[in-house]
Amino acid sequence: MNYEIRRMRRQDLDTAIEWAALEGWNPGLNDAEVFYNTDPQGFFMAWQGSEAIGSVSGVKYPQQSFGFFGLFIVKKAFRGQGVGTALKDCALEYLAECNNGLDGVMEKVDYYQRFGFHQAYKNIRYGGRIAGNSRFEPAPELLPVGEVPFTKINAYDHQVFPADRPQFLRDWLIMPQARGLACYDGRALHGYGVIRKSRDGYRIGPLFADDGNIAEKLFLGLVKDIGDANVFLDTPDACTAAVSLAEKYGLAPVFATARMYSQEAPRVDLQKMFGVTTFELG
Repeated sequence: MNYEIRRMRRQDLDTAIEWAALEGWNPGLNDAEVFYNTDPQGFFMAWQGSEAIGSVSGVKYPQQSFGFFGLFIVKKAFRGQGVGTALKDCALEYLAECNNGLDGVMEKVDYYQRFGFHQAYKNIRYGGRIAGNSRFEPAPELLPVGEVPFTKINAYDHQVFPADRPQFLRDWLIMPQARGLACYDGRALHGYGVIRKSRDGYRIGPLFADDGNIAEKLFLGLVKDIGDANVFLDTPDACTAAVSLAEKYGLAPVFATARMYSQEAPRVDLQKMFGVTTFELG
């Protein structure tokens, strides 16, 4: 079949995000703008004539040796014809000098292993409604993220995320239909989290904290005003305190992904990772 792969325009990413929603990934309503601004060169789309038939992202974090592979989708009518392989090769060529991460569905682990990725741990999406959330009293030590020096948030984030990502964070923290809280004592930051509106309910991510007690305070502060909507938290199974937090408030597993890397797993503090930021960009 004849097709070509081109870098996405900003409006093309909206199409890929819509495909992700149809695949059940429940993207945030305003994710696309932040994703694209992080690396406009890292998004690719396959076309047959004027029809978009597949997508992939290979986002590089500026001045870093870390990239993230995601949004790997081929429309059903065009699967099994080499489109996915071509998209994959295009993204990985762009990311050739990076250690690359991805979150792949469990049934695709063998596929990703064939081109050099290895599994580090699993991420489990938990979701559901939280009874009585409107009665939660926010802990007094919590502040809106906008009242905390950005340098503190960026430095804390880099303890848990494999790359320094100031451009992404600046945009993520002021995203429409999102709210962030931080546990800050005026000198040290002990954790922060963001909740954003998604296709179904809300998603929390990131949720990074020194320990389970602080993570719980942030979690309760974030869900207080969402009414009876569903909330979703993507937790690494390597952080048992994160799994315990999700289960304590009645959230149930929805699906799992394999966090995989093309090189050695980055040295980050997984015990502070109570909620993954996003499966698309890490």
